[in-house]
Amino acid sequence: MPTIKGIIFDWGGVLIDDPAPSLIAFCSSALDVSPNVFEKAYSLFSAEFQKGSISESQFWEKVCSSLNIPPPKSQSLWLEAFRESDSPKKDVFALAGSLRANGYKTAILSNTEIPAVEYFNEKEYGYFDVAVFSCSQGTMKPERRIYELTLEKLNLQPKEAVFIDDKPEYVEGANKVGLNTILFRNIEQVKNRLRTYSVRIDT
Repeated sequence: MPTIKGIIFDWGGVLIDDPAPSLIAFCSSALDVSPNVFEKAYSLFSAEFQKGSISESQFWEKVCSSLNIPPPKSQSLWLEAFRESDSPKKDVFALAGSLRANGYKTAILSNTEIPAVEYFNEKEYGYFDVAVFSCSQGTMKPERRIYELTLEKLNLQPKEAVFIDDKPEYVEGANKVGLNTILFRNIEQVKNRLRTYSVRIDT
């Protein structure tokens, strides 16, 4: 087995609690529609939004047109929602920091939107060598290209890295590229799985 040199973390669901329920609740409340109604409209245009092929204003125009309501007056309702929904998993961030201190390359690979990336940049995380976001690359998990881009930025071969995600379909996409993978359940499970890859874990 090749030596592991890098660890790639998903953001929403691994490093932070899955923000989707809170995002849907916040936006549906702001638009004065039910969460179920908003979620259905959101799902129609979420891929375009996450791939960066439409702007936030275009996203809201499409969503609100489908709901037959006026678009939000907020300059960035999605950024406001993301700030409200962020719930970091401190133990996972601590793991990322310790891995980086031990000489492993670390990365974030996330399907997310431009306003969420603005929020990410506000946080000024110091745990990661590379951050790859779908909205900046025009491709998203589980498409092959986004995993390859992440490996290119890390300058690693697939078997030299471990990818951690909470969604089985994204783990399967990484498997097809040849990455080592962990389907996230909890921090201790991740640490134990990393040890099976001979990754040095301090805690």
